[in-house]
Amino acid sequence: MFWQSVNMAWHAVTVNKLRTFLTMLGIIIGVVALIVLVSIADGATDSVTDEISGMGASYLTVSITDDKENPLRLSEMSDFAEPDEIQAVAPVSRTSVTAKNGYTSDTMTLIGTNGSYAQIQEMELAYGRFLMNADIENHTYVVVLTYDTAVELMGRADVTGETIALNGRSFLIVGVLSEESSSSLTGNTGFVSSSSDDDSDSTVTLEGYIPFSTMTRIADNILDITQFYASATDSETLDYAEAALTELLMDRFGEDEDAFSVTDQSQIMDTMTSVNNTMSLMIGGIAAISLLVGGIGIMNIMLVSVTERTREIGIRKAIGAKKGMIMLQFLIEALMVSFMGCMAGIGISWLILKAAGIFVDSMQFQMDMRVVWISVIFSGVIGIVFGLYPAGKAAAKKPIEALRYTG
Repeated sequence: MFWQSVNMAWHAVTVNKLRTFLTMLGIIIGVVALIVLVSIADGATDSVTDEISGMGASYLTVSITDDKENPLRLSEMSDFAEPDEIQAVAPVSRTSVTAKNGYTSDTMTLIGTNGSYAQIQEMELAYGRFLMNADIENHTYVVVLTYDTAVELMGRADVTGETIALNGRSFLIVGVLSEESSSSLTGNTGFVSSSSDDDSDSTVTLEGYIPFSTMTRIADNILDITQFYASATDSETLDYAEAALTELLMDRFGEDEDAFSVTDQSQIMDTMTSVNNTMSLMIGGIAAISLLVGGIGIMNIMLVSVTERTREIGIRKAIGAKKGMIMLQFLIEALMVSFMGCMAGIGISWLILKAAGIFVDSMQFQMDMRVVWISVIFSGVIGIVFGLYPAGKAAAKKPIEALRYTG
């Protein structure tokens, strides 16, 4: 009996193909919206998380917001590296300069720091060396360039020992970062070159590193330390390092916790994850409304179908069909339309995400199977909920009245 009801339901669904397709369209649009939007949100979340992870997860960023008229000096940096939980500290200051080599000139970002910066950021060198304590102490005019900066301004990467003019001052290039370190560190603070290679449309981020002591001489607005990085001995001791650092800063700034802030990358990642999860839920909720609209379409068409097939219902009841069998047939029809629309929506979503992955290189879009199963379950629930009333109405018809119905 069950399979007979399935066969009859399939026949009823396929008899009017256009109407069935238009009924399915609401479910298809709802499923596509749900899967595609949530997958795009997940792809954006993964991209942001990877970028934050690439910046390093076991270091702290300290920002001084109120120096109490007692600015933090470069000579005090060693005090913050004394606790056992802290491995290294590095001051950080940024300014923009005009870099010139021969006839090549462009704007770039300079970061004033010390030798520990490379250790904290886990930077690797392709050529030469990074900044040394002697550079800091002697205020030397030396610079370490990112790989792309060296190629863009100097014409090649191996340029250690050559000089470059920064705001009219001659700097000796003592090192060049590796391509991997350059790509993971630049982009957030560096200036994008206005020129690009003839064979590529990609832009180049220009960035260099000089001694912090030298930075205070060439930049009028940088005299003292307002920000520095501190690395923990390992990721497991990051919380202890933050506590030790906070204690030192509280003592330094008169127990005023508002005079500074200490943040770490894991906090940023947790915040971003929380925000993106909320966005995914909101986007999924909005997309689910489309599925509800599709369910209303199913109920509307099923009610029309019940009216059109009143005599059929009367005949089936007259020859012994039970109320439950009539109800089951129409409920199966509603579920068929709903699931067919869901399957079509999943297929279209897969194609859209594949196409998006081809045209958008910066993010990877993958179909989340959890969302797929949610779509399937939600479509089934919609088929049942919005099919129950028409099915019940069909089953409730009296045989005599149904047979007398002329339409």
